[in-house]
Amino acid sequence: MVDRLANSEANTRRINIVENCFGAAGQPLTIPGRVLIGEGVLTKLCRKKPKARQFFLFNDILVYGNIVIQKKKYNKQHIIPLENVTIDSIKDEGDLRNGWLIKTPTKSFAVYAATATEKSEWMNHINKCVTDLLSKSGKTPSNEHAAVWVPDSEATVCMRCQKAKFTPVNRRHHCRKCGFVVCGPCSEKRFLLPSQSSKPVRICDFCYDLLSTGDLATCQPTRSDSYSQSLKSPLNDVSDDDDDDDSSD
Repeated sequence: MVDRLANSEANTRRINIVENCFGAAGQPLTIPGRVLIGEGVLTKLCRKKPKARQFFLFNDILVYGNIVIQKKKYNKQHIIPLENVTIDSIKDEGDLRNGWLIKTPTKSFAVYAATATEKSEWMNHINKCVTDLLSKSGKTPSNEHAAVWVPDSEATVCMRCQKAKFTPVNRRHHCRKCGFVVCGPCSEKRFLLPSQSSKPVRICDFCYDLLSTGDLATCQPTRSDSYSQSLKSPLNDVSDDDDDDDSSD
């Protein structure tokens, strides 16, 4: 079906509509062989709180952006090559239901669908696209993924020293290796993680020590490990930056 749609006028028209919705700030999306598989609104777990984002699934990329005017205008376009994507289902927790992780070497995050059926459809389509891409290219699935950041609201104190309380003055930071919410003194060091940045990025002291000794695996917990060590809190307004996807801390 994908091959049949690849050069159809209907597919080209649909992709052009998506391009126009992102405006001049978005990257061109029309290339030979690209097919728009589906689209919809998913809730993305951002730093401060879950936020609605518009997602577009193509046969080779996943595109998402902020909703300015539904079905008419989006901004802050992000493009994720599907051949680098791995997805994992997430158990329902309170109001956060029907979720899964989208993991890549450069960035990983959680999204949630409105219903279990919608979640199943998204995950099935993404998995099929990834499988088809890898089959055609002969590449193997990526086994390196950026950590999923623990949301700001899940830590009232530093997740490493367990002492420093977060306030408007003592701000939250995120370790780029483990995703923990940490204080400034516990994350003063930088380390080069080539898959995430061409420059050294902020990491916590714990991960720095392990990375410096070559113990790469130990310093990256699973998402459930991160959550079990975090402290639940309704506070979510003392972060040192916004929860946009390109936030710096």
